[in-house]
Amino acid sequence: MKPIQKILFGSPGTGKSYQIREIARDKLGIPLDDTTHTVKTVFHPEYTYADFMGKLLPLTQGNSVIYKFYPGHFIRILGMAYQGLIDGKKDHYLLVIDELNRGNAAAIFGTVFQLLDRESDGWSSYEVDISEMELVGLLEAMRLKPIIQDGTIEIKEGKTKIPCEDFCQRRKEELATNNSAGSRVFSILQQRRINIPHNLSILATINTSDESIYYLDSAFKRRWDWEYVKAPIRDASIPEELRDVKLIIDGDEKGAWSQYIVGINELIKSNHQVIRRIEDKQIGWWFIKPEDDKVDLDQVKDKLMFYLWDSVFARDKRPIEEFLSNPNAVKLTAYSDFLDLMQEFMRRVGDLGKK
Repeated sequence: MKPIQKILFGSPGTGKSYQIREIARDKLGIPLDDTTHTVKTVFHPEYTYADFMGKLLPLTQGNSVIYKFYPGHFIRILGMAYQGLIDGKKDHYLLVIDELNRGNAAAIFGTVFQLLDRESDGWSSYEVDISEMELVGLLEAMRLKPIIQDGTIEIKEGKTKIPCEDFCQRRKEELATNNSAGSRVFSILQQRRINIPHNLSILATINTSDESIYYLDSAFKRRWDWEYVKAPIRDASIPEELRDVKLIIDGDEKGAWSQYIVGINELIKSNHQVIRRIEDKQIGWWFIKPEDDKVDLDQVKDKLMFYLWDSVFARDKRPIEEFLSNPNAVKLTAYSDFLDLMQEFMRRVGDLGKK
């Protein structure tokens, strides 16, 4: 089984995270929300290389302060994957990065960026050096017991301590005959280097409508496979979980919520001349999450109406005015004007979704 290195992109609420869980289960054999084979993180503007690889933080012990290295998300999953190979397992491991473009991905990955190039056997084409502390964190993630003494990394085995290079050499030789992948891991670590093994996949999501994002350069992009997750339109297959969900207004069921989603997207599509990048502005099935098979008007007001006002039709409110103007002319000066017509707007959107 080849590793997967893919970015899923699309409009908000299209189910990108749900699709990642399906890929993990169906293609990698990793059960839903399995924490022994999966590490998840979310990039954001304050997320750094240190969060990704690891950082040294002070720890109070009694009256003294010591410094401890805490492995980052990448080092943790890499350690799991390495240990899986050493143990001779056929398991796959997965790093999930949500909102990849909300952080400075190039700076966060740092030299690890080079490891995204893979050979046909699934291993990275290159190896990169890591710091002494990153190596210690990686060894800990592999459930070993490294210590630093007089500037030398040693591995604790019972009451004995073995220099890391000697330990790696011994384990490399022990595994060489029956476990070439495990032997390869120790050969790499012996040089204080890392690469991504064939049993480690990386899946990421991008919310293309988000305005507060970092640019992904072409060199970064080409190292990934890309999959577009479409927004719902007419004749789209409705997810099983949404088929019984209704829009509730004043305690009354007003119709299938799915038809309102489709109606919103049809309205957006019909105004492609005034909306930039309509693929990014449409909404997905999960833009609003139902509760007990219901979506009430407060949820619509707090999330959907504001999104349409502030993001989709931010530059020009005339399409909404025209949509609401028959038979009487409508002028929307403030957001409160739009909210006053919310029920009528949703009624018309629902009709549009039925056609």
